[in-house]
Amino acid sequence: MDAQSPGTPVVRVVHHQDLNKRILVALIVASTLLGCLLLSLVCFWICRFRNLKNSAEKTKQNIDSSAKGVSSSPLKERINSSRITGKKDSVAIIDYQLLEAATENFQENNILGEGGRGRVYRARFDEKSLAAVKRLDGGGQDAEREFENELNWLVKIKHQNIISLMGCCINRERRFLVYEMMENASLESQLHGPSHGSALTWPLRLKIVIDVARGLEYLHEHCNPPVVHRDLKSSNVLLDFNFNAKLSDFGLAVTVGTQNKNIKLSGTLGYVAPEYLLEGKLTDKSDVYAFGVVLLELLTGRKPVEKMSPSHCQSLVTWAMPQLTDRSKLPNIVDPAIRDTMDLKHLYQVAAVAVLCVQTEPSYRPLITDVLHSLIPLVPLELGGSLRIS
Repeated sequence: MDAQSPGTPVVRVVHHQDLNKRILVALIVASTLLGCLLLSLVCFWICRFRNLKNSAEKTKQNIDSSAKGVSSSPLKERINSSRITGKKDSVAIIDYQLLEAATENFQENNILGEGGRGRVYRARFDEKSLAAVKRLDGGGQDAEREFENELNWLVKIKHQNIISLMGCCINRERRFLVYEMMENASLESQLHGPSHGSALTWPLRLKIVIDVARGLEYLHEHCNPPVVHRDLKSSNVLLDFNFNAKLSDFGLAVTVGTQNKNIKLSGTLGYVAPEYLLEGKLTDKSDVYAFGVVLLELLTGRKPVEKMSPSHCQSLVTWAMPQLTDRSKLPNIVDPAIRDTMDLKHLYQVAAVAVLCVQTEPSYRPLITDVLHSLIPLVPLELGGSLRIS
């Protein structure tokens, strides 16, 4: 055997043919990977395009439902595709020009009502489509805060006894909220307007009472966290064509447990609970107090505050309390429009509920759920209660 010198390097000869094969294999592998990558990108863009298309179709369906079944109407066609989304649903942003046309440039003959923040107008989008448009005037931080608050709550809250929000509009400094149309206006206008409650029979009044109680029960018991309306009054109870009642105006609504120091004292004289007015304490029992005042309005036909003289006013609660607990006097304070039309036992029960609701001490007031359960047996079955009339 030949001996190899330790210092002699070993030289390996690589043939060009082997090198070319390796380069070819590398190119094939790289091309395959690149092709897979391109194919994946194509598939991704196809899926994304389909998702966007489906999303657009769903948005269109949401707009259709917000327009309350309006087929081929200007409202559906001209609502902006932008939407404000909440926990359960979304609301459409409506063009200002559409509101201007539907209200005839906000003519006075289209005014449905007027509140502390502005007027509510009838809006006719076509022959079949009506809505109510609230125009918030005044501007300022409070008005802006209430607009955003109501918008946020009504996007989240969906219940048969709470008003439905169809859309909103922001035009420069002006703010608009568009609601479903309530043909019989507010409970206040029915009780204290030209008809003086003549359209509201005793059974209808009880139906309205349990509708309001159901709306409050949803806020207090089924929202998480619970919600205090904070501005319950007869003008914020709206009535549809069949006198179904719905709560409206959620500009002041807050969640239970909100720090009192962050809450500005707000409300309407005659409806505000004593502990909230004097100490700033706000709970669900504050709504129960206001509910009791509305119940007294329906029972007596009187306003929450009556002006006795230029310098003296008397609250409905102060006037009614001594007579509500005296069965000999109770029938005499009943609204003349419904006097002698009800079972006296039912009258006593309703009066007893009202007395409990307007107690000065919050802990003495019942939960709204208990109020509802005590009133349902007094309302005829066909009006949403459980009373069977033979």
